[in-house]
Amino acid sequence: MEQPLLGGASARRCCSLSTLKAWLPVLSWLPRYRLKWLQMDLLAGLTVGLTTVPQALAYAEVAELPVQFGLYSSFMGGFIYTLLGTSKDVTLGPTAIMSLLCASVVGGEPHRAALLSLLCGLIQAGMAILRLGFLLDFISYPVIKGFTCAAAVTIGFSQVKNILGIQGVPREFVWEVYYTFYKIPESRVGDVVLGLLCLLLLVMLTYMKSSLGSEDDSTSSRAARKLVWTVATMRNALVVSAASLVAFSWDAFGHHVFTLTGKTTQGLPPFQPPPTSDTTANGTVVSFGEIVKGFGGGLAVIPFMGLLESIAIAKAFASQNDYRINANQELLAIGVTNVMGSFVSAYPVTGSFGRTAVNSQTGVCTPAGGIVTSIIVLLSLAFLMPAFYYIPKASLAAVIICAVAPMVDYRVVAKMWRIHKLDLLPFCVTFLMSFWEVQYGIIGGVAVSGVLLLYSTARPQIKVSDQGLLVMELGSGLSFPATEYLSHVIHTQALQVSPPRSVVLDCHHVSVIDYTVVSELRDLLRQFKLREVQFIFSGVQVSLRHHLATKVVMGKNYQNIEKIHKTLKKILKTIEKKIYKTIEKIHKTIEKNLKNYS
Repeated sequence: MEQPLLGGASARRCCSLSTLKAWLPVLSWLPRYRLKWLQMDLLAGLTVGLTTVPQALAYAEVAELPVQFGLYSSFMGGFIYTLLGTSKDVTLGPTAIMSLLCASVVGGEPHRAALLSLLCGLIQAGMAILRLGFLLDFISYPVIKGFTCAAAVTIGFSQVKNILGIQGVPREFVWEVYYTFYKIPESRVGDVVLGLLCLLLLVMLTYMKSSLGSEDDSTSSRAARKLVWTVATMRNALVVSAASLVAFSWDAFGHHVFTLTGKTTQGLPPFQPPPTSDTTANGTVVSFGEIVKGFGGGLAVIPFMGLLESIAIAKAFASQNDYRINANQELLAIGVTNVMGSFVSAYPVTGSFGRTAVNSQTGVCTPAGGIVTSIIVLLSLAFLMPAFYYIPKASLAAVIICAVAPMVDYRVVAKMWRIHKLDLLPFCVTFLMSFWEVQYGIIGGVAVSGVLLLYSTARPQIKVSDQGLLVMELGSGLSFPATEYLSHVIHTQALQVSPPRSVVLDCHHVSVIDYTVVSELRDLLRQFKLREVQFIFSGVQVSLRHHLATKVVMGKNYQNIEKIHKTLKKILKTIEKKIYKTIEKIHKTIEKNLKNYS
């Protein structure tokens, strides 16, 4: 009778309001929504929107796609994250790293980019539903830093050709470096001058924003600070707009001195599923299986990097602003965004650190600010696409270089050297291999980190001290890969010396043991007995004492002792029953005598 009741309770919990709120976090904050929040969300959404549009255009260049595809990828996240996200600050959209990964996998083909977004979204949503977010923990910090530094160098240098206005430079990093320097004599003066001016303005505005002091009591000073902060925050939009006006003015007078973005597709993208097959220029049909095979390792790397980047950003801002996020719900929000984005020709997106920082600093109160940002992107697609024709590529290149420059964190190398020198190995492997292929860099770094992790498990630190007998202190846990090493140390230092020596094995760091460890310890104990020396366990945790006492120390005698123990229990129960019956008889006799006496 109990099982159906439990099942019913479980079903009621699955359909409860708290469960619904867990899957749709918007239901938690929407009933409490206030007018003041609306004002702050509108301001934050507008500010982030003016930052998003120029960055989206620039990141589409990194992804080797037409610029409108950057905008196609920028508006779905605002709507989906408002419903499913658990961070008030995070903004989803194209980023430099995801754009670089996309370019390396799809090679600038828009249809395949949308299909990649669909598959990545399905993988991410599946991980969220199956609660597989813990897999991200196996990508270590040195691997992440190595990848982001290499990606920043790769992305930044890839934009030098646009600053110089040169054409025909291959995408592979080594050849890109060679041909960029080889073709410097072909540089266009207009692009060089405009690109350097844009870089200078962006750097100046960034420095002005970072140099703003604390507010004082003066009203004029506060107004000046807000003006500088506003101008510096919208620096990308202002610089790109100014560069476009300059380019339009020169072009109107017949002087084509700048390399322009060129004609773009106006209007909103059609809402349709991404094509599952493709046709090459010579008419050959490429099947779905062949496309997926062509994606290769990128189909594993891109979903993981997208999740890692977004969750790291969400956790950072949640800690900064004193609230908590649900990591698995964040996975679901990113996955659904990529799935739905693929229906509007978007390529894979994730959380953007720069735009999230702007969102937080502007005082956003809820994820609803993303809706305002998405509306601005949609308005740009609907009405401003003809104006994007005159955006100089040099200005977009300047925006990208300034966006990725902070990602090159050279100080982290010194920190790793001071704290744990071996961390430099996965960092260097990831950094160097990423210049070959970015996804190979991540895979190589994760593989090296895994080897180091397995090595530390198989070779635990064993501190040996001589105190009349040998005391061996295990510096970490003990699992099956370490049994051979432990046995080797004990044999060489205690059993193979003359005369053999007794050993005390300090196990206070050991919390889990497995069958292999138990078998090896039992064999060691037998060999110590043969040599007439002692093998003593010290500091054994309560949860392990039973296993060591019964499986290692007693060995084969354990079964006999267990039988004796069970027999004794039966005898005691029999004695208890007989004593109880005897006492009951005596009690009845006393009661009977008392009645007779009365």
